[in-house]
Amino acid sequence: MLVPSCPTMRRARPTPPPPPPLLLLLLLVLGLLGHLADAETPPKFLRTPNDQTGVQGGVASFVCQATGDPRPKIVWNKKGKKVSNQRFEVIEFDDGSGSVLRIQPLRTPRDEAIYECVASNSVGETSATTRLTVLREDQLPPGFPTIDMGPQLKVVERTRTATMLCAASGNPDPDISWFKDFLPVNTTNNNGRIKQLRSESFGGTPIRGALQIEQSEESDQGKYECVATNNDGTRYSAPANLYVRELREVRRVPPRFSIPPTDNEIMPGGSVNITCVAVGSPMPYVKWMLGAEDLTPEDDMPIGRNVLELTDVRQSANYTCVAMSTLGVIEAMAQITVKALPKAPGTPVVTERTATSITLTWDSGNPEPVSYYIIQHKSKYSDDLYKEIDGVATTRYSVGGLSPYSDYEFRVVAVNNIGRGPPSETIEAKTAEQAPSTAPRQVRGHMMSSTTAVIHWDEPEEANGQIMGYRVYYTMDSGQHVNLWEKQIVRGSNFVTIQGLIPNKTYYIKVLAYTSVGDGPLSPDLQIITKTGVPSQPTDFRAEAKSETSVLLSWIAPAQTGQENQITGYELVYRKSDDAEEKHISFEPTTTYLLKELKPFTTYTFRLAARSKHGVGAYSNEISAETPQTQPSGAPQDVRCHSSSSTNILVSWLPPATELQNGIITQYTVQYAATEGEDTAPRQISDIPPGSSQYLLENLDKFTEYRVSVTAHTDVGAGPESPPQLVRTEEDVPSGPPRKVEVEALNSSSVKVIWRSPMPSKQHGQIRGYQVHYVRMVNGEPTGQPAIKDILIDDAQWEYDDSTEHEMVITDLQAEMTYSVTVAAYTTKGDGARSKPKLITTTGAVPDKPRLMVSATNMGTALLQWHPPSDNARPPAGLPASLWPQRHGSSDRYRVPRAGKPLHYQRDPQGGFLHVSPLGAQQGWFWRRDGQRGHHK
Repeated sequence: MLVPSCPTMRRARPTPPPPPPLLLLLLLVLGLLGHLADAETPPKFLRTPNDQTGVQGGVASFVCQATGDPRPKIVWNKKGKKVSNQRFEVIEFDDGSGSVLRIQPLRTPRDEAIYECVASNSVGETSATTRLTVLREDQLPPGFPTIDMGPQLKVVERTRTATMLCAASGNPDPDISWFKDFLPVNTTNNNGRIKQLRSESFGGTPIRGALQIEQSEESDQGKYECVATNNDGTRYSAPANLYVRELREVRRVPPRFSIPPTDNEIMPGGSVNITCVAVGSPMPYVKWMLGAEDLTPEDDMPIGRNVLELTDVRQSANYTCVAMSTLGVIEAMAQITVKALPKAPGTPVVTERTATSITLTWDSGNPEPVSYYIIQHKSKYSDDLYKEIDGVATTRYSVGGLSPYSDYEFRVVAVNNIGRGPPSETIEAKTAEQAPSTAPRQVRGHMMSSTTAVIHWDEPEEANGQIMGYRVYYTMDSGQHVNLWEKQIVRGSNFVTIQGLIPNKTYYIKVLAYTSVGDGPLSPDLQIITKTGVPSQPTDFRAEAKSETSVLLSWIAPAQTGQENQITGYELVYRKSDDAEEKHISFEPTTTYLLKELKPFTTYTFRLAARSKHGVGAYSNEISAETPQTQPSGAPQDVRCHSSSSTNILVSWLPPATELQNGIITQYTVQYAATEGEDTAPRQISDIPPGSSQYLLENLDKFTEYRVSVTAHTDVGAGPESPPQLVRTEEDVPSGPPRKVEVEALNSSSVKVIWRSPMPSKQHGQIRGYQVHYVRMVNGEPTGQPAIKDILIDDAQWEYDDSTEHEMVITDLQAEMTYSVTVAAYTTKGDGARSKPKLITTTGAVPDKPRLMVSATNMGTALLQWHPPSDNARPPAGLPASLWPQRHGSSDRYRVPRAGKPLHYQRDPQGGFLHVSPLGAQQGWFWRRDGQRGHHK
């Protein structure tokens, strides 16, 4: 090391003695130490990362610290390359001594690698490596550390002690360490203020490794993690925040819930908000938890109020609201129940049965309440869908309306407010027996001889059980009660031979079937004539309407033996059900017959007998059929129309004749159309109820002729229209004014008014006359009420003529006055709209003649004297050989027509006279007054 020399001043002084050798040695050592202190040094590790085994989804942290001069820079590499991933975070120590590589969440196998910490400065470089192993939960060895109790959010006042708890287990027992804000907590460099406890108990749980912070400071505030490590691996707890608040001298109140969370029921996939509000002093922090999982971030925990927003909820769960302050921690739970479809009820059990019902009981099969049950059932051998009985409120129900002695399938479905669940197991059940509900079918017979008959039948369609046998009743007197008839009991067969009959008689035969429960109904009478070769009754005789006028008859021909007994034809008797008159028809052998030309919507009865060459057999029992409806063949009757006002017509009618209705009348239709005017389009009113017999047509044109008809309908269609009725709506006042109104002044006291009739469509009746309204106007305003002049039209002029002009002369008017004139037409209902006012001014009046006096003077002049007319309303316009005043300026001028040329004179201002010079043919003349002269050319 070079020591710079200091400049010195040269002055005369004594020469100093040389320094001793020991002092020189001391100076040399001091210079060497100073050189060593200023020398640069390469990096040297203070702490190197350790190998770790973590769990997938967990955390791994590697700590690396180094010293050197200058201070080394720490770089982390993975497989030789600098780490770069959003899951990889490098956190620097506050003193710059190193950093922590934090990986979260861990992924396997991609995070498994050799990681390298490189410390370098300008003098040198050094590195240290570590290995990371990541295991899945199912790969963890039995002794892998487990966090039994992690730290919880804590709020502490400054200078007070805060304890962050942690409990972990494993084999061997794991060591506990702490991280704050992702950096390891140093418990040796703070004068013992921060220390790790080795033995603690919390609620009976042994705690090893709790972190105690005494005399807490604001710098202690942060996010703390507890790390458990043993030979099998490392596990991190969930982070928890420690908040350090200022001391306050206020009333201290433990936290309490002012609005606790409430339970909710929601639909699957629904949403719900749960509100939790807590108060206290200091105000508590509020967070939500689901089991052990924190739902509220520790670094974003609200104070006092926290609303948990849940969306698309699929499962029921219990959510816990936690409120905490330095004075305590409280919890409240909210149960969120997701409604679900009910489960299948238990298998139904048959507890009772009758011929028409099955009683079932079943277990609900649901822990939650069920709204109701649905019982589904169907015939076992049917392909139909299940019938359903809805709204069953109990777990026992009797299903009725079943067929006797029939097999059914049953199952039960539970329903709640979400919907219906799956059905229960299906069971089968048979209803009990019952007496037959129908008689034996197709009872038929034939004569073996004149005294012996053979009767056949088929079993009933609804036997309702096992047929035990049949009873056959027969008699010649059908009026007797059947209990008095002869009878035979038949078991095991469907026929019987009856002997000992009386020849040439008609016998009536009935058959019934019976089960172990009872007898079924008797069959209809079978008639048989005890005569050899005569056919028995046709069987299965049926009638079916094929159209509104035809019925198809069908039957099964009687059985005959031998060629001699063959059927040669049939006899048909039919009638209307309400008519006693019967009609007879004979036709050739067949088994069907189409009877035509019947009346629609009529019930007919039919009887049929077979014929052979030996005679006509017994007629079948009477059957009936009704022909279907068709549209009516007749129109409504007695249609009448009456106009009750200028816009209404009341239409009334009676139904079509009964024999022409051909069905049930379902509605009426009224058709109407104007026969004149601009709109003659036909219109109709439909869906008039069948019970109605009148209808009011409204909003019609006034004083217009209409054609009206009525139609009746059945379900099949409409019948004919009734004959049209012509009716005219009542008159009304005209809605339009007279047209082309003109007014002309004739003289000073009269005007002439000319007009034409209103538009035809706005007359609304016969125009009977006109009214002319006129009133004198002063300054644009009428004076008094209008005067009215009336003109009546003769009957001969009532026919409309659009070109006809009407006129009226109004007299007795005042001269030079303005009048307003309007015209209105009127019908028998009154006067209508007035025309627009026309203003007209009368001419000036003609004045009376003045009184003139002429006298000569002694000066060769003439003196003319006159008196003005009494009416001076207007200056005279002038007449030949007359003098008339004419105003001009401030004097009156006059003119005298003379020789075709007027001469003007000036009137004496003092009176009505003039001085005129000799009246000659000169060019000029003179006049004078009081010695004054004037000259006028």
